[in-house]
Amino acid sequence: MSPITVGILGSALLVFLLFLGMPIAFVMMFVGFLGISYLASMNAALPVVAKTVYETAAYYPYTIIPLFILMGGFAGNAGITSELYQSFDKWFRKLPGGLGIATIGACACFAALSGSSVAAAAAMGTIAIPEMRRFNYAPKFATGIVAAGGTLSFLIPPSLGFVVYGMLTEQSIGKLLISGILPGILLSLAFIVIIVVEVKMDPSLAPATPGEVSWKEKVLALSGVWETLLVFFLVMGGIYLGFINPTEAGAIGAMALLVITLLKRRLTFKNLAASLLEAVRISVLVLFLVAGASVFSYFLALSTIPMAVSNWMAGLSVSRYVILAIIVFIYLILGCFLDAISMMVLTMPVIFPVIKALGFDPIWFGVICVIMMEAGLITPPVGLNVYTLAGVAKDVPMQTIFRGALPFLISMIAVVILITIFPKIALYLPSMMGR
Repeated sequence: MSPITVGILGSALLVFLLFLGMPIAFVMMFVGFLGISYLASMNAALPVVAKTVYETAAYYPYTIIPLFILMGGFAGNAGITSELYQSFDKWFRKLPGGLGIATIGACACFAALSGSSVAAAAAMGTIAIPEMRRFNYAPKFATGIVAAGGTLSFLIPPSLGFVVYGMLTEQSIGKLLISGILPGILLSLAFIVIIVVEVKMDPSLAPATPGEVSWKEKVLALSGVWETLLVFFLVMGGIYLGFINPTEAGAIGAMALLVITLLKRRLTFKNLAASLLEAVRISVLVLFLVAGASVFSYFLALSTIPMAVSNWMAGLSVSRYVILAIIVFIYLILGCFLDAISMMVLTMPVIFPVIKALGFDPIWFGVICVIMMEAGLITPPVGLNVYTLAGVAKDVPMQTIFRGALPFLISMIAVVILITIFPKIALYLPSMMGR
């Protein structure tokens, strides 16, 4: 058989094994091993698997993953999530859908401390949903807001999505993290617009919240965001100005939040152990996914499929933006069946060579890719944020949460279109780094 035929059969086997329920990391590693053994030899395949797993686990910059997860854990322990929500509630409660707007604002700020969207959805869900339900917000509306707001942690740095993308494509993780700031703000504003428009169209979704808030109360409420601003500027400011690299930034952020937790006397052995275990769990998961993707990528490279696909797409007599639209549509469909990280590691070996062949900026595409991964967190039937909220709001069916999140999915597509038309939204801040 020709190498391309072997590559196609291997990809088909991978899809078949995924539908059987096998873990994607081990499926990619297994299929990659079989493919390399056939195209080269088993003596070549065994060292590739062993070397890839070892080098992935031993590569120092990857320590950024547990550090970013620890940041989110310590932020939750310090009670920063509830303080952020209370601060934004004081400022926005009188606007149409004010509690929803406060939730998006708190989610965006919490995203600046946590790289895990699922953790953000869980943390905000336990605080914001009961409050919105207390003021008779429609269950669909309240849960949809939190499900969408939680996705911001995948885009606003420190973002696990950008870390994995940088690992897979060998792009600067520092520039990728900085590139997510302006798109993250834009997407947050888009979510707020969706909330206001929905409430204007159907006021029963979010009845007016009673109670006046004085300017003194609003000013005092700002004290609830100082920790977030401090840590964000320490981490992202250090990376942007070139004082520290992303790994050092993660360590500084985790240490700063640990100190804040200690000063607030909210650190217990139980929540410290839980934060450390979560960091270990997610880190091992991601590293195995990256190792599996690396082995599978090696097999695909031997099969020449990525080169053939990129040459074919680059040679099509259509605009490169048509091909980009097809890729975005593919991600939208894949998001219905795969979680965000799995989708990224599975597709990047084929998609990234195409993006380079079409002349798109890899940093810019990283932002597009991460936003589409975000979309997968709230698309049925496999939307991890929705599953998380179903566990928090046990009386709200999952299909209701999915319906509530749908308008926010549309706003994500709108932001992707805006960033495509105006790429400087993603590239301006990274282009200024190092000057």
